[in-house]
Amino acid sequence: MGRVRRVLTGPWVIAVLVVAVGGVGFGLYWFQPWKLWQDETVQEALPGVVNSSAPSVSATSDEPSRPPAPTPGPHMLASGELISHEHATSGTVQLVRLADGTHVVRLENLDTSNGPDLRVWLTDAPVKRGQAGWHVFDDGEYVSLGKLKGNKGSHNYTLPDGVDPSGYSSVSIWCDRFDVSFGAAELAPA
Repeated sequence: MGRVRRVLTGPWVIAVLVVAVGGVGFGLYWFQPWKLWQDETVQEALPGVVNSSAPSVSATSDEPSRPPAPTPGPHMLASGELISHEHATSGTVQLVRLADGTHVVRLENLDTSNGPDLRVWLTDAPVKRGQAGWHVFDDGEYVSLGKLKGNKGSHNYTLPDGVDPSGYSSVSIWCDRFDVSFGAAELAPA
């Protein structure tokens, strides 16, 4: 029994255990497998859309009621349907110019897998079906619009100042950790 105890407490056994525990810890951090079972739903309204109801008119008012003046609102410039790449992905993408002149990419009814380090990219790459489309979005020009807010729902991503959206033709849900597209949409002019 003493010999077995000496072998199990030897420096090489302890070193192997430390490396194994470190490897498991790193693997859990890197792959984050628990995210496959966690959904994050985000529901955002499109900025600049005001729920306007008709103003109430007093019954004693002598002035005829006039329709309210139209307010400039968001204008959809382009849209597209998301297709699946590395993970099943569905929903629509819209490129919208707001009344103040800023632009947003809006994901509507998004449904994709959760994963580590997911981003929304506006790109100039063509959208290809199947595995041929998994890795093309970092080959050309792209703008990262930030971390994916949730893997389900509808949300908005503001384009940074100075970015001309006319130079981009697609949107990708990009996994920055593994350099792969979860899904993408070709933007067609509205």
